Amino acid sequence: MERVEAVSESRVTLDDRKSIVVTGVKKIDSFNTTEFLMDTVLGNMSIKGNGLEIVKLDTYQGNVSIKGVIDSITYKDSQKQKEESILSKLFKWF
Repeated sequence: MERVEAVSESRVTLDDRKSIVVTGVKKIDSFNTTEFLMDTVLGNMSIKGNGLEIVKLDTYQGNVSIKGVIDSITYKDSQKQKEESILSKLFKWF
């Protein structure tokens, strides 16, 4: 049986704000024509724009291609913030 390695690398390729390819995607949480929310190996990502639509989705390799007018790309690293807050609470007592 062939072993499938987990995606551990992420790349974002933006082409003239008209299309974007994201690798390292674990799952797409939600999407519509103005916003995509997805979980990547580097944290939660939000892509905002107009007329956004999926061109290609490869769940096996963790790649997604989106076309439309891209206005912003934002990472929301909630896992890192949680770890930092736990550590800061722990060291607050010392």
